Amino acid sequence: MEENQPQETVAEQTKTELTPEERISQLEEALCAKEQEARDNWDKLLRERADLENYKKRASREKEELLNYGVKSIIEEVLPVVDNLERALEHASEDGLPALVEGIRMTHGMLLTALKKYGVCAVEGTCGTLFDPAFHQAMSQVETADQAPNTIVQEFQKGYLLKERLLRPSMVSVAAPPK
Repeated sequence: MEENQPQETVAEQTKTELTPEERISQLEEALCAKEQEARDNWDKLLRERADLENYKKRASREKEELLNYGVKSIIEEVLPVVDNLERALEHASEDGLPALVEGIRMTHGMLLTALKKYGVCAVEGTCGTLFDPAFHQAMSQVETADQAPNTIVQEFQKGYLLKERLLRPSMVSVAAPPK
């Protein structure tokens, strides 16, 4: 070998040792392997995009849920205050302290208005309406011929909804047919 001539690399030697058909076959196999790798990478990309879209949708739902129902715990703490104001108004007589009763009425009204801004409303549980176990909790049954069976006779405590989701069921007495 002459000193000025560059040495052939191993790859160049293998290229020269293969027949053209063998070289074509080898290149086709390498091409097939690369095509499979490209398909696998494309599938991975599509799965990752789908995962990202699902994550975005889930995060959006969770954000909306938090915005709509994040005030739930504070409202649950305020509802007993509303109950106590209503009890005070039921038992108040305007004979003794009309200014105090009016102040309680105004405070109660302001509190209900503030709750309404956040989507809180009372569950319908008035006497004579049909008992609905999704919104009412039966505390007792009263045998009576005056009302149809399974209707509400008395409401002990109001129930409340937060944007159509039950916060607290109404506690009621339900009519039962007399024996």
